[in-house]
Amino acid sequence: MERVEYDELSFFSENAAEFGLPYEGPPKVRRTSVPLPDGRQLSALVWGEGEPELVLLHGGAQNAHTWDTVAMALARPLVAIDLPGHGHSDGPRGGAEALTENAEDVATAIRSLASNAHAVVGMSMGGMTSLALSEVAPELIRQLVLVDILPSPDKAMAKRIHDFVDGPETFQSFDEILARTVAFNPTRTESSLRRGILHNAVQLEDGTWQWRHRRHRRPAGPAASEQAAERNAALWDTVSSLAMPVMLVRGMAHGSVLTDDQEAELLRRLPGARVERVEGAGHSVQGDKPVELAALIADFVY
Repeated sequence: MERVEYDELSFFSENAAEFGLPYEGPPKVRRTSVPLPDGRQLSALVWGEGEPELVLLHGGAQNAHTWDTVAMALARPLVAIDLPGHGHSDGPRGGAEALTENAEDVATAIRSLASNAHAVVGMSMGGMTSLALSEVAPELIRQLVLVDILPSPDKAMAKRIHDFVDGPETFQSFDEILARTVAFNPTRTESSLRRGILHNAVQLEDGTWQWRHRRHRRPAGPAASEQAAERNAALWDTVSSLAMPVMLVRGMAHGSVLTDDQEAELLRRLPGARVERVEGAGHSVQGDKPVELAALIADFVY
């Protein structure tokens, strides 16, 4: 049984080389945890030494390292949080889709680590959590960036993602989990996907591999789709009530879960929202076009 060594802070030179970023040595990044009232912990990566200016929330089945290249390109102090049940964080209070509970947990982490952050950036599930956060702790979101997400995402594209996430419980080898990931992400380099897997999966004692988020998965109940529809309707009302500056960054390549109709609905409800379309990016804009996303964030967040 071959054990694969993993040091989560050892890959930054690869990120820089792949996306043409200057590299003068490892950035200042530390792993920390925030205790929650019920004894669980939320884990986060703290970038830089100054007071954090940004809070980054990843998508479902991802983790805080999905933002590594964006964080390096921004070169600003920030915090990237592992959502409940993801990365190095403990499991959620409710199911993975319990957005209100997840948002309350995230609010605790933000108050501890980045209470004066200029903006919250949320991709996919992180964006939905950000919308819920605007309800439970609106004072923590001074500006909001939504990355390829709005309520009621395109069902066909969302199903493609869910089918990938709902794959095997474990994988017999690293090569097996890599092959499946390459097939799902054919436009990404194998080196970037290998790096992502090492951040997002764990090798078990028997040598098999498991996605970190699978450790906390709970089966969806029979009314899950109905609950999701009700939740999305409520979140559109939340969008209408947003008082802070909002920017939507939308991937325009295959894989994005947004449609022109959703974009139009956002602008109908929030005429002042800024919308940016990123060519060559699918759903995970931060993975496909991280430097371009960083530039948009830097331009938007003051």
